[in-house]
Amino acid sequence: MKRYKLWVLTVWLVLGSLSALASCTNSDNWVHDQEGTDVPRTGKIAQIVERGKLLVGTTGDYRPLSYREAEGNYWGFGIEMAEKIAQRIGVDITFVPTSWPTLSADVMADPQTFDFAIGGITITDTRKTAMLMSDGYLCNGKTILCRAGDAQRFQSLADIDRPEVCVMVNPGGLNEKFAREHLSHATIVVYPQNEEIPSQVAEGHADVMITEITEAPWYVQNDTRLAAPLLSTPFTHGEIGVLMRKGQDDLLALVNAVIAQMKADGSLRKLHEKYGLVYGYDRPEEHSK
Repeated sequence: MKRYKLWVLTVWLVLGSLSALASCTNSDNWVHDQEGTDVPRTGKIAQIVERGKLLVGTTGDYRPLSYREAEGNYWGFGIEMAEKIAQRIGVDITFVPTSWPTLSADVMADPQTFDFAIGGITITDTRKTAMLMSDGYLCNGKTILCRAGDAQRFQSLADIDRPEVCVMVNPGGLNEKFAREHLSHATIVVYPQNEEIPSQVAEGHADVMITEITEAPWYVQNDTRLAAPLLSTPFTHGEIGVLMRKGQDDLLALVNAVIAQMKADGSLRKLHEKYGLVYGYDRPEEHSK
């Protein structure tokens, strides 16, 4: 009986070794993690590799994080992050339109319309409960855009929360949620096209836009009619990450590995600088300098 058990164990070990060797010799089954170590492509990543492309949902209305030009080309900070992830997997990339009101439903749609969503998506407990969210790759916080001539007029939430003030927000996202929770006296107007709201404010159709510190600087730099008087003192503090459905833990781990590598090698800081964004991931020793 003992000899039989020993024989079974020996066969099991040999077969296991041969299987592992076969897997190791097929480089198509492996990718590198942030430490440069080979890890197997399994689960969701295997599906993406078989398809040959990464499908990325994005709103395309959030300069400078995700913007879709009239001819269909996408550009922005989040777009470049998605491209880095596709490069890591070794596949092409296709961007799929989504919207702020339908974002969660689109992420959890069955069958899936895309593998993950990116571009100005704030990490929240609610989203993390229902879906998966990556580590943060960009710090953000709620602030405002207003006309340059009104910069001194709006120095606090109290200044904004007045009946005579018209506040414009995009539908379905955290900007609208913030406005409705904190502005009980101001007139709140929901405008369907997020990318058009700054010009609506500049032209006098609204007084204030609720936005993020990631979005406001771009509009101030590109439209002298606008100002962001509370940019350095945002109402909230948070981070932006990648959003995906549950059950894709292998893809989440790879996305987090890409983010960690970009923080470590300085490429994430350079991407911030390219788009004029404040880098919020200095190491502790850098703060003491």
